[in-house]
Amino acid sequence: MYLNGMGFRAIERIKRVHHTTIITWVKQLGQNLADAPPIDEIPEVGELDELETFVGSKKTKFGYGQQ
Repeated sequence: MYLNGMGFRAIERIKRVHHTTIITWVKQLGQNLADAPPIDEIPEVGELDELETFVGSKKTKFGYGQQ
């Protein structure tokens, strides 16, 4: 259920088990999983998200378009 995208509290409502118990179950099962295999090849194309910020002073001091 968790791996299919259900939240802990949604699982809690269906299974009628407290969500902290479900979190413990997921942690225990996660420790038993094998580690991800190493990546042998490096991808040629990557994706980078950009964040643009504004640094400076505000041009209008007050009101709508007033200076």
